[in-house]
Amino acid sequence: MNIKYFEDTDTALLEFSGYPVFETKEINENIYLDLDKDGNLIGMTLEQAMSQANISEVSFQQINRQIA
Repeated sequence: MNIKYFEDTDTALLEFSGYPVFETKEINENIYLDLDKDGNLIGMTLEQAMSQANISEVSFQQINRQIA
């Protein structure tokens, strides 16, 4: 996963894979989803990223499956 933030436009691009974009779907005026030819999510664009997603603070946490 790769996150790019463009400060001049306050836009964040989240890339989930390197596959080419086949289609972009607008969810609302600030959120766009990029899909591959099979309809799988490969990226997301967030306009007004600072107010939409608090992009200034990003963290990653992996939760391992617990076996009983």
